[in-house]
Amino acid sequence: MAETLLQELIEGLRVLPGVGPKSAQRMALHLLQREREAAERLGAVLQRAMVEVQHCDVCRNFTEHTVCELCSDEARDASQLCVVESPADVLALERSTDYKGRYFVLMGHLSPLDGVGPAELGLDRLAQLFDQQNIKEVTLATNPTVEGSATANYISDMANKREIRVLQIARGIPVGGELEFADGSTLSVAFSDRTQVN
Repeated sequence: MAETLLQELIEGLRVLPGVGPKSAQRMALHLLQREREAAERLGAVLQRAMVEVQHCDVCRNFTEHTVCELCSDEARDASQLCVVESPADVLALERSTDYKGRYFVLMGHLSPLDGVGPAELGLDRLAQLFDQQNIKEVTLATNPTVEGSATANYISDMANKREIRVLQIARGIPVGGELEFADGSTLSVAFSDRTQVN
């Protein structure tokens, strides 16, 4: 029996992260029952985005242009570079910090078992940036996973060979968190990375 359009819509929505069969069904029915105009706009924007959004030639973030807004902004400090795993990380840092340097987006992390090596992360492009730009400081903001740490170590070695200062974002107990609820790994990292108080 052929799949109906409704079934196709439900299956299409399931590609979104965290959306299971019931959530996808609920969304599909909501769009058809109450939000047909919004759904049409969503479809049109989604189609345009799939065609027009690409990677920035400099930092690999998503953009509609050859070079993204952040890389084009001359007010940003080109001597500072923050390396992140995804465009979502750039959005989070821009929203929550006063960082005014540039970014480099890996679009993942090293994972040899999954076939993700330095070439897939654009580390050749990062090496070119290190060699061609006047980068003095690199901040590693990869995720605190085994793969994220391996990726950070690889990039740290690249930067150290070029005598570029390397920083890593702090890891450990979140603001407002309580020690008794922290997992052992987080507590261990927080304790080993303790800093001096005047």
